[in-house]
Parts: sequence; C-alpha cells; structure tokens
Amino acid sequence: MVDTIEEAVSRALDDAPPRNFRETVDLAVNLRDLDLNDPSNRVDESVVLPAGTGQETQIVVFATGETALRAEEVADEVLDSDSLEDLGDDDDAAKDLADDTDFFVAEAALMQDIGRYLGTVLGPRGKMPTPLQPDDDVVETIERMKNTVQLRSRDRRTFHTRVGAQDMSAEDIADNVDVITRRLEAALEKGPLNIDSMYLKTTMGPSVEVPA
Repeated sequence: MVDTIEEAVSRALDDAPPRNFRETVDLAVNLRDLDLNDPSNRVDESVVLPAGTGQETQIVVFATGETALRAEEVADEVLDSDSLEDLGDDDDAAKDLADDTDFFVAEAALMQDIGRYLGTVLGPRGKMPTPLQPDDDVVETIERMKNTVQLRSRDRRTFHTRVGAQDMSAEDIADNVDVITRRLEAALEKGPLNIDSMYLKTTMGPSVEVPA
C-alpha cells in the first residue's frame, strides 16, 4: 500500500508499459452510501487544476462583436447567433460539436437562444455553456477553463476524470488529485465517508489505489 498520493502517482507512471502515444492520467472515483437516483446527490463540479490538465481542451464560444473578436485569440471556435440557428436545424452537426467540445462559453444574452436551439443536445451531456456576463473577461475565462475538468457522476457509483498527462511530474499530478479530492469531500453529503476508493492509471496502464 502506498502512503501518499504522490507515491501512488509515481507507481502508476512507472508501471505503465511504453506506448507510442502520449497517455493521459485518469482518476477513477468509487462512491458509496449515496442514492444517485436522486439528482441532488450526484456529483457535478468544475475544478481548476493547479498544474493544468496536460492536454488540449476544446472550447467553443458563442459570442458577437468585440467579445467574439477577443475570443478568437484563445478559443478553438467562435460561433455567432446565425451559426447557432443553423446548428438548431442540423441535429447531427450539433451532436458532433457537443461530443468534440470540452466546454462551451456564451454571452449571457445568447443563453436563451442556446436553450431553445441546443438545449436538448447540450443539456443531457452536461455541456450547457458557462454564461459570460458583460463585465467578464472572455480571454481570462477561457484560459481558466483550459485548466478545468468536470467531476460528473450522473447516476453511476463510479466515474472518471482526467488529472494530468504521462509526461507531467508526479508532484504536479498529485497536486491535481489533492485538489479534486478536497473538492469532492466538500461536495459530498458525508464528505470522505461517501468515497469508497479512488484509483489512478494511465490510459493503458494498470490501476493503483490512491491512499485515503
């Protein structure tokens, strides 16, 4: 049994067989003593990782005017209200965009139209946009989101989240795991008592249990 999170990360990295691609490092969380059929008990948290995700994060922005121009500097795609209406008429394109995008951001003024045109696609996927208020800095918001992961259990006792990449240091990944653990414990009704176990692994590597 490893004594610290960093030791668990080191073992997961060391035990991973060499691959010809850059693997992610993922955390599996097993919950207990929760009725997940009740939506109020489900985990649904956005967490900014202090050391970053180690991966590219796809971010799409719905915006117009100056906000759209500034967003183009840092977002993967910027869509205006006409594009939004087009997506509303093309269910397949909307689903492809939703599946390929990690996070959506939208000017608050567009949120009602997004609900009308894309709510049935984005809602069930937990990907409704983060509203951007008039005084919010779109560049700062997007940069923060690039280091953000979602903790989302839905109705399942076990869920996964990204905590880094194989070429990051064990210390940095451990810092990310620590932040996620603290957020989980704060969000759950009984804190750490609702966490049955947690395991770390690279994409193709063996699992290593994270110490409680």
